[in-house]
Amino acid sequence: MKILFVINNFYMSGNGMAASARRTVKYLKEMGHEVRVLAGPNKNAAEPQPEYCLKEFKFPFVQSIIDAQGFSYASSDPKIMEEAIRWADVVHLEEAFVLEIKTIRIAEKLGKPITATYHLHPENITNSLGPLRYWKGLNRTLLRLGRNLVFNHCAYVQCPTENVMDRLRRYHFKSNLTLISNGIIPDVCIRPKEIPEDYEDATRPLKLVYIGRLSKEKDQPTLLEAMRFSSYAQRIQLIFAGIGPDEKRIKRMAHKLYLDGVVGYEPQFVFLDRDGLRKLSAEADLCAHCATIEVEGLSIMEAMQQGAVPVIAVGRTTGTSQFALDGRSRFPERNPEALANRIDYWLSHPKERWEMGWKYVQSMEQYDIAKSAQALINMFEKAIKNS
Repeated sequence: MKILFVINNFYMSGNGMAASARRTVKYLKEMGHEVRVLAGPNKNAAEPQPEYCLKEFKFPFVQSIIDAQGFSYASSDPKIMEEAIRWADVVHLEEAFVLEIKTIRIAEKLGKPITATYHLHPENITNSLGPLRYWKGLNRTLLRLGRNLVFNHCAYVQCPTENVMDRLRRYHFKSNLTLISNGIIPDVCIRPKEIPEDYEDATRPLKLVYIGRLSKEKDQPTLLEAMRFSSYAQRIQLIFAGIGPDEKRIKRMAHKLYLDGVVGYEPQFVFLDRDGLRKLSAEADLCAHCATIEVEGLSIMEAMQQGAVPVIAVGRTTGTSQFALDGRSRFPERNPEALANRIDYWLSHPKERWEMGWKYVQSMEQYDIAKSAQALINMFEKAIKNS
C-alpha cells in the first residue's frame, strides 16, 4: 500500500503531533508499506527532508507567536502536491489547515481516498490569542469549518480518545469515526520490581513530576497552586520537564512558591530526551497532568508505562483522563484543592501507590504503537476498498 501523509511540518522538534506522525510513519514502513510525506522543510538541512518538500509559509506580524508555539506552516505548490497525490493509494491528513484543504481538492479530482487523524482542538489554536481564547463562539466556528472543509471530505477519521469521538459526534461529523490511539513505543519499564527500602522513609523528598510543554493549555499553575493545599508540600520536589511559551511565567510562579515557604524544595525545570524522561518517570512518586486542552496526552502515557501513578485533570476538551484506572487518579480541571486531595491520598499510601504503578504499566500495553499502526492499516484498506 502506498500511503501519503500530509502535515505542515513533519520534523518540528518539541511538537507532539509531529513526533506522533514520525513514529507512526516509522512503524507503517516497518510493516512493509510504502509511506511518503508531503510537508514543509526540515529546518535542520543536515537531516532528511520530506519526499515531497514544500516551502515554509511565513505569516506577517504573527510569525513569532507561531514559532513560540513550536509550529510552522507550509506553502502550497500544486505541481508538487499533484505529483505526491498521484503516487498514493490513500491520502492521510494530519491537520485541518489550508494545506489540507488544497490537498483535498486535488485528491478528489484524482479520485484518491482520503483519511485523517484528529490531532488538534480549535482551542489549541485560539489559546494563544489572548482574550479571544475565552470566546466559545470562535472555537465552535473553527470546529465547524474544520468539519466542513476537511473532515467531512474524509472517508474515515481517526479519533485518538473517546473524548474526541464524543465531541465530533456532537458536532455531527459525517465521516466514519474510528477510535484508534496514536500509540506509544513499547518500552520496557525500568522501575525496579521490588519496592525500594527507602520508599516509605518519612524524610526523603517526594518527586512530583509534570511532563509537558510549558504553555497555557497544560495548566501547570493549577499544580503549583495545589501545593498551598497539600499536607505534603514541604516534602514535595516539583519537577517540570518541558519548554514552551509560558516558561518565564511558570518559573516565576514556582520560585515564589519556594520563597513563600510553601514548598520545601526549589522546583526544578528540565528538558530531557526520551531516555531521560523514562528515567525521570521511573523515579517519580507521582506524575501530574493538568491540561485543559488535550486530545490524548502521550507524555503521561509514557510516564505510566514506567510505573508512575498519575493524577489527571477531567474536562470538556481533554481526553487524557480515560487512562486513569480509577477516581483516585482524576480531579476536576482547574481545581487545585481537589488535585491536592488526590496527591495527599497517594503520598500517604506508599505501598498501594507502588502496586498501582505496576497496574498502570500493564494498562499501557494495549496502547502499543504497533497495534495502532495495524488499526490504521485496516482503516486505510477500508477507505481504498470503498472509494
